[in-house]
Amino acid sequence: MYPVIRLAKEFFKYRKAPDLPIDGVHISHHMCLPWDIDLWRELNNGRTLTLYDLGRLVLARRVGLLGALKRKGWSMTMAGAVVRYRQRVRIFEVVEMRSRAIGWDGRFLYLEQSMWGKNGVCANHCVYRAAVVDENGIVGTDRVMPALGYDGPDLPIPDWVQKWIAAEDARPWPPMQGQKSV
Repeated sequence: MYPVIRLAKEFFKYRKAPDLPIDGVHISHHMCLPWDIDLWRELNNGRTLTLYDLGRLVLARRVGLLGALKRKGWSMTMAGAVVRYRQRVRIFEVVEMRSRAIGWDGRFLYLEQSMWGKNGVCANHCVYRAAVVDENGIVGTDRVMPALGYDGPDLPIPDWVQKWIAAEDARPWPPMQGQKSV
């Protein structure tokens, strides 16, 4: 089940937090609760992505994106993600989540999120490719950025993210359909 109450708590907790610049970092803290764990009593990999919503949506509010979406009648969708898991997050452990935009191209916003556990060790890291959409499809970032009130230079996409984008572009779509097992 989606953590609606936790999301509401995050919006309430950060309701008076100052606005952030487009490349600002939103820092939040989250506890791994019993319904977040897998059979090994650690944070489930799928639940990790759901918990990232809690940081990403508050970040979107603080940089003005949620307001722009509401004003324009737009919405947002995820168009891809790449995740690296490196440290277990155990039940009742509190992690620090860091969320920020790391760049954009003509169609997509690229967002980076990480969870930091005990002793400042990075537990996992995710990069998302997000699209703002309307009834006609993807809204270009040339329209999104002015709607945010941003008129500065493009935030350059890091080289390592560009390599991920290139790998995604080389990936076959649609994927192969059912092959017989041998």
